[in-house]
This record gives sequence, structure tokens and C-alpha cells, in this order.
Amino acid sequence: MARTGSRLRATLVLGASALALAGCMDTGNLDWDLRAGGGDTSDAARQATAAAPTPDGNGIISYPDYQMATARRGETVASMAGRLGMNPEDLARTNALRPTDPLREGEMLLLPKRVSATPQPAVIGGTVSGGSVDITSIATTALDEAGPTPVATSPAASKPVSGQPLTHRVARGETAFTIARTYNVSAKALADWNQLGSDMAVREGQTLIIPVATAAAPDPEPVPTAPGAGSPTPEPPSAKKPLPDEKTEASGTKPKGTPASPDMGAEKTKPSKMAMPASGKIIRGYDAKKNQGIDIAAAAGSPVKAADAGTVTVLSSDTNGKGIVIIRHAGDLLTVYVGVSGMVVKKGDKVKRGQEIGKVAAGDPAFVHFEVRNTSKQSFDPVGYLQ
Repeated sequence: MARTGSRLRATLVLGASALALAGCMDTGNLDWDLRAGGGDTSDAARQATAAAPTPDGNGIISYPDYQMATARRGETVASMAGRLGMNPEDLARTNALRPTDPLREGEMLLLPKRVSATPQPAVIGGTVSGGSVDITSIATTALDEAGPTPVATSPAASKPVSGQPLTHRVARGETAFTIARTYNVSAKALADWNQLGSDMAVREGQTLIIPVATAAAPDPEPVPTAPGAGSPTPEPPSAKKPLPDEKTEASGTKPKGTPASPDMGAEKTKPSKMAMPASGKIIRGYDAKKNQGIDIAAAAGSPVKAADAGTVTVLSSDTNGKGIVIIRHAGDLLTVYVGVSGMVVKKGDKVKRGQEIGKVAAGDPAFVHFEVRNTSKQSFDPVGYLQ
């Protein structure tokens, strides 16, 4: 009986200790990579990473070649697909799930096709107009027709593309910690970027965004030497191979037969400027995040002209039937025209600077959205290119 009482008291003491330890644990300061004390599991500190991306109002994170969607409370794969207007089977298959599978709030899924971002109202003359189409999203979708880089679906990482993070498809047996070590980023950053749960769980077939490094990992610590021996002196580069003999001349000596130096200032050419695609006033300026081009107010039915000589690569239209034209120019530049009706060019046509490609579509107000991008889809302020 006494022995049974002793065991009971020991069990109660251990249980109370475990509860006290759990209550004192600060999960915000948890040592994610086991670096504290003697438990260092990394050869060097992980790279510093940028802040995690912020989804738009519809829970979408967009990059040039892929999009991720975050789940809302109580959603399943099928209900998310319905909210985004896509096939539940396609969304489930892309993420190695079933349409009926429940999703954790904040869980991120790779979208099988591009969807429009949250519509932004157009700013006209400093005021906000009513529900307009998201011009930037439309132009980006049209640019995809010019030849996007597909998202990798193999267990390996996607290929590096300028302006977007890598993606990784989780293979069997991988964990968040092993994936973080593979890309030399912290597990905490990987969890923040992908909104992983507190248990850091990942599943086979899940697509993860790899955090973007903002600085390289520091150099590893030098190899320790014996006490009193001092640090080893690095070998200078010149010690391995002697410098060649060099015959020098006085600085004022000019070699015989040297031609006269040309006047580079007189021969310098100015960079070519683009022509305005429509005759009117700019009513909305360039913003790299909200409006990746400019809006030019113009009379409906007036000409829309090619800003420079090039080749027509895309003819498309938005959900309101307004035409989209994309022209490829020299120097790997693309110009995008949105809000064009009555197109008079075909895909593959060669156009000259100032040549009419269509008319300004009717609208309230009528305007043309104009963008300048490179072939990597990076946008630039068109005003710097226009006369």
C-alpha cells in the first residue's frame, strides 16, 4: 500500500511539472533551428530573408508564372474552387488532394490556372470611379499568351525566374526543416511565407514558396588552431604565380600611329523615344503595385497608334470586350494597349511607329491603358519612354 502511494505521489509531481513547463513555454521565442547551446544543427547561419508576401483581398498571392490562394475558415477544396471560379477536380489534382478535403484556415494551395486579382477602382482626376475592370491583371493575363514559364510540377524546385520566388513540391519523407536546410533559409521564414500550422506539418504533393534571400549566409568560422599558435596568415594571390615582366613607357608617350581621338560627345546618340499611343491627357499615373502603366483619356473612336516599330504578338480582349494588343519591339521591350476596338492589325503584322492599330473603345470615360514591359514581364513607367 505504501509503495502504491509513493508511485501516485511521483506521478502527480511529474504531471504538475509538465503543466508548469508547458505554461511557461514562449512559442514566439522557440528555437526553430536548434541553434541554442550545444544543439547547433547548421554549419552556418541561414540567409536573411525578405518579409512574407501579403495576399490580396481575395486571398491571392500573384507572381508572373504562378498564383497561390489562402483558404478561409471552414473551406474545403471544392468550396475554394467555387469561390475562385475554377474546376474543383483541377484544384484538387494540382495540390494532391480530394475536392472534399477540408482546409486549415490560412492553408495555401497552388492554382492550376491564373485568376483575376481583387478589382481595383480606377482613379479619374483624383477621384475614384465605380467598379472598373482590373486592367493590370488583364494585361498580365494577356502577357501569358506571349510564352510564360510553366510552374514546375516535379518534386524538385522550379527554375529561377526574375521577379518571383522559387517553388518546391514536397516529396515523401520531407519535412519543413529539411526543406529549409536544402535552400539555406530558416524554418521560421519558410513557415511564415507558407502560413504553416504550429506543428510545421507539410504533406506530400504540397507546393511551398521558398523565401527570397536578402543577404548571403555569413562565411563559416575559421578552423581553430592550437593554443598559442595564432591565426594562420592567408596566402597572397601573387604567391602562386609570379607576375610577368612588364615594360613600361612614360605616361606622356603616345605610341606611333595612334589615330586622333574621336569626339564622343558629338557622336553620342540620344535614346529613341516612343510616340503617344493616343491623343489625350494622362488621368492615372504609373504605380508599380497598383497600376503598372498609365491611363490616357481620349475620345471614343479616335486612333490608337503603335508607340514604336515592332511586331504584333498578342490580340485579345477583356471581360467587357475591350481589345488588348501587345507589340514586341527591339531591345526586348513590349508595349501593351488595353481598351482598343476595331483592331486593324493581325497577329504577326509588322507595324511602324505611329501606325494605327485600332480605335479607342467607348467608355465612361473612354481611355487607353498603356504599359511598357520587358520580355521578363517587368513593368516600367511609360512616361520615361514617351516624347
